[in-house]
Amino acid sequence: MLSVAILAAGKGTRMESSLPKVLHKISGKSLLQRVIDSCVELKPDQIFVITGHKSKEVEKSISNEKKIHIVIQEPQSGTGHAIQILCREVKKHEGKLLVLNGDVPLIRPSTLKRLLYLHDSKNADVSLITTKKRNPHGYGRVFLKGDFIERIVEEKDCNDLERENRLINAGVYCFNWGKLSEIINTLRSNNNQKEIYLTDTISMLKNSLSLEVEDNGELQGINNRIQLSECEENMQNSIKEKHMLNGVTFINKASCSISEEAEIGKDVIIEANTHLRGNTKIKSHCIIGPNTFIENSYVGLNCEISNSTVYASQIMDYIKIGPYSHIRPNSKISSFSKIGNFVEIKNSQLEEESKVNHLSYIGDSIIGRSTNIGAGTITANFDGEKKHQTKIGKNSSIGANTVFVAPINLGESVTTGAGSVITKDSKDNSLAISRTQQVNIENWERKKS
Repeated sequence: MLSVAILAAGKGTRMESSLPKVLHKISGKSLLQRVIDSCVELKPDQIFVITGHKSKEVEKSISNEKKIHIVIQEPQSGTGHAIQILCREVKKHEGKLLVLNGDVPLIRPSTLKRLLYLHDSKNADVSLITTKKRNPHGYGRVFLKGDFIERIVEEKDCNDLERENRLINAGVYCFNWGKLSEIINTLRSNNNQKEIYLTDTISMLKNSLSLEVEDNGELQGINNRIQLSECEENMQNSIKEKHMLNGVTFINKASCSISEEAEIGKDVIIEANTHLRGNTKIKSHCIIGPNTFIENSYVGLNCEISNSTVYASQIMDYIKIGPYSHIRPNSKISSFSKIGNFVEIKNSQLEEESKVNHLSYIGDSIIGRSTNIGAGTITANFDGEKKHQTKIGKNSSIGANTVFVAPINLGESVTTGAGSVITKDSKDNSLAISRTQQVNIENWERKKS
């Protein structure tokens, strides 16, 4: 039986934030969620999240997770105290207990599996992950005696000689839960911090083993915004390198961010300052950017999107968007269409070969195939209480500065005169025009100031 305990009770005061430390995000997911995701791949029988500071916020953030049990640690008196509370709340202490911190977001499931294998193969009382750091400041030092761990000394309790040891405790433990439960309540806060340390159990258990892994960034803990940024950078480098090896070009890799869920086809060029978030899919031979933000959207083959934002929408094949376009949620731009500069599309469907080239707002609308929307066109969809739909049939030509007062329905091959305010439906092959007649006054003399 495998149980997991994730320590997530601390305030994280060095983050200088009102948000609990474990709820800060790396590439769109909280630190805690990333640790949970890694643990889920181990297929544990149960996962305990031990929280304390702003526990309701922490619990709410993972409310959709299955097999998660919340344990409240009050007061927060150290890692050993957290496990004491867990052991009191859980009656059966069977099998293995994997303990890790909620602020180690890059820990790999494969590394955790190696720890579990070592623990089982050596029939250990406790096994933990260690690594050697060039600068071990802030970490507890691990001291070995032969193949076994003799003791762990926390950074704040080290003397000058002990601080020279570069082998550090990564804060990931696998215990024989039965043996741990026999000694856990004997721990005392006899240290400079007056806290109960889980590390004190190491010297109390006979068979204590170390799994030393390479310091490749996955064990980086998060205590401040600098370390948060470093983890984000490590994560982003890994994501972008994967895409580059699969045929994607980044013009300026450092200026871009890509979500883990994003899919990018071959021969896509990602220009500078481009950000792909959420479940975004980009098909092959596209040019995305520069200065472009796409979230939870589909982009088809051979599209170009420049200096624009796209949210929760579908961009089909051979489409040009931008610069300075805003595609809002629930929009679909069909193949061979064009969305030009300073255009906003919201909750609308544009059929194939449609064009909205300049300075227009298309909201709650259906635009037919091969229709051209002139500059400055507005679909006035809101009457003060409700949103209404505008429908324009295929092969229509909409004059510049046309305003459609929805709800309204235009047939196929309709033309509107420039500057018109259209308030009535129009049939196929009609001209709709609504404007005052121009008057020219000859020999006009302007008043002099």
